[in-house]
Amino acid sequence: MTTETDTFALVGVDVGGSGVKAALVDLADGQATGRVRVETPQPATPDAITTTVAGLVRKFASDGAIGCTLPAVVTNGVVHTATHIDPKWIGARAATLLSRATDRPCVVLNDADAAGMAEARYGAGRDRRGVVVMVTIGTGVGTAVLNDGVLVPNSELGHIFVNRHLADAWVSDATRTALNLSWKRWTRRLDRYLTQLHAILWPELIVIGGGIVKHADRFLDRVDPGCEVSIAELGNLAGIVGAAVAASEHMPAVTTDRS
Repeated sequence: MTTETDTFALVGVDVGGSGVKAALVDLADGQATGRVRVETPQPATPDAITTTVAGLVRKFASDGAIGCTLPAVVTNGVVHTATHIDPKWIGARAATLLSRATDRPCVVLNDADAAGMAEARYGAGRDRRGVVVMVTIGTGVGTAVLNDGVLVPNSELGHIFVNRHLADAWVSDATRTALNLSWKRWTRRLDRYLTQLHAILWPELIVIGGGIVKHADRFLDRVDPGCEVSIAELGNLAGIVGAAVAASEHMPAVTTDRS
């Protein structure tokens, strides 16, 4: 049953390479409550992910539209890349698949874009003019570009090369852990990557999010790409919050075919 608070709170789901997270998001202030997390199924096929997302969504009483992120380029609910999920996602009508699985309207977007939207509305990018770049660092590296608070979707600047290395792997937290890199050595990689982003886009602010934020004290003071650098105020919840924001903004148009 829909309650009065449901009109101001929607479920956001964030699908990552290692975990799938969901929470109920209060759209008035961006607060996420009741967060649940499960391991990302392997292989992360459309069937496996949609089943996992449906199971998480059922844990929440809200029956409104949901927002869901994927680590992929997504346009009009259709997936075009699959970096840390199964390649069977490419060409899939993700919004339709997830809507059928959850039996409710669903908006699907890139995970870093969702995090950037959330930080622009509620977090470190709030009320910031000019270009702001969100960089999410976890299993891979994602980016979101915003100009005067407006998202430029699917920037995918985690896939540029730095010193002949693909940033998505070279700078990721997964690589840092797998290679047992010292924080000093890994931070040098991060600084080179952020410096290259600055040279391309000249942002006023770079916001760092993703799983790496819990270690901010180990690297933040040692990066200097040429502009201000901040940690995501919403932490690793930014993707969930942004997914719910996307759902709320598209609610009049979210009439995904569930037949």
